[in-house]
Amino acid sequence: MTNRTIVVSKDAAVLSAAVAARLLTRLVDAQALRGRASLVLTGGGVGIASLAAVRASAARAAVDWRKVDIWWGDERFVPADDAERNEKQARDALLDSLDLDPARVHPIPALGGPDGDDADAAAARYADELATAAPTDADVPAFDVLLLGMGPEGHTASIFPESPAAHDERTALAVHGCPKPPPTRISMGFAAINAAREVWMIVAGDDKAAAVAMALGGAGRVQVPAAGVEGRSQTLWLLDEPAASRLPRGLRRL
Repeated sequence: MTNRTIVVSKDAAVLSAAVAARLLTRLVDAQALRGRASLVLTGGGVGIASLAAVRASAARAAVDWRKVDIWWGDERFVPADDAERNEKQARDALLDSLDLDPARVHPIPALGGPDGDDADAAAARYADELATAAPTDADVPAFDVLLLGMGPEGHTASIFPESPAAHDERTALAVHGCPKPPPTRISMGFAAINAAREVWMIVAGDDKAAAVAMALGGAGRVQVPAAGVEGRSQTLWLLDEPAASRLPRGLRRL
């Protein structure tokens, strides 16, 4: 198991600001080491708030955004202009304010895109794009940071408890029959998520506390998919106090 660290912030606003500061530092460090950086984005309230906090930070100028590769961990399979798309929310919160290289931005295909309404074909297309960008000995790029959120029942990305996706070893897959709308999504699988150098699980709210305690208390990835994520060098659980409220105090780092 890689190094796992639990860091607790006072509330969701402080958590978002802390994630932004940590992320900017990590991207700068990656670029200093390799001349570029690779980032996987997530959606959800605190995930998008963290991107907005990056936008508000003067330190964002320290990153060479033209040399950052942007990916998404999952996406709702809806039209490209749908307000529910993680891509659209990320663009509104941050990406549209940055000087990005369009060739380095890799959105998950949308409903009505090259594959029409075929989510499985769209997922296969994304898997091919990941493979094309990967080193010769890998199926996906070596992401520097992969951001994730978690639902109250323990789902992460679009991998829900007891679902076929929780057993799937593909790098990207279509997820059908999701228990929350929209029912069809596209998600990276564990094989792609756990290829990241660092995985950051960002969770806020007391409605997530029980699932957080289960995930960090030894649950399996089928029961609680969030329990199955693990970065190659580090796994960070970045929580607010309500989300961490059911953890033993000895596990929390303030």
